[in-house]
Amino acid sequence: MEALKYNSILIVFMLLFNCNVGPTAINYGTDGCYYCKMTIVDRVHAAEIVSKKGKVYKFDATECMVNFLREFEPLEIELFLSNNYTTPETLIDATKATFLISENIPSPMGAYLSAFKHKKDAERFKTEKGGVLYTWNELQAHLNKN
Repeated sequence: MEALKYNSILIVFMLLFNCNVGPTAINYGTDGCYYCKMTIVDRVHAAEIVSKKGKVYKFDATECMVNFLREFEPLEIELFLSNNYTTPETLIDATKATFLISENIPSPMGAYLSAFKHKKDAERFKTEKGGVLYTWNELQAHLNKN
């Protein structure tokens, strides 16, 4: 009986102090971009970073997230997330996404940058709208160069 009581107390403490490291829903029209301070309204271009400690940084566009990385230690980041262009409000792993920069698809900060969960979707939009495809690492190099 005493062991059960001890285990119950231990479980309660674990639940209370367990750090939840995961994405948080973006409140469009209310949340502000951590980088540029604009209100996040675009449901297909928003982005989010989650630190290893569980702190969430929200951005109105993936380009703001990449620019923010110049001021932040990337090793402290657990998740890089971007909205999937084909399914609004759906955050995807930016490190596995395919990115399209197309002047025919405007994004909030003018980089014309959209993220796609599936490369075939990005290729289809590239065929329809023009532009250049990038991986996560290629995108960072491109944006940091310009």
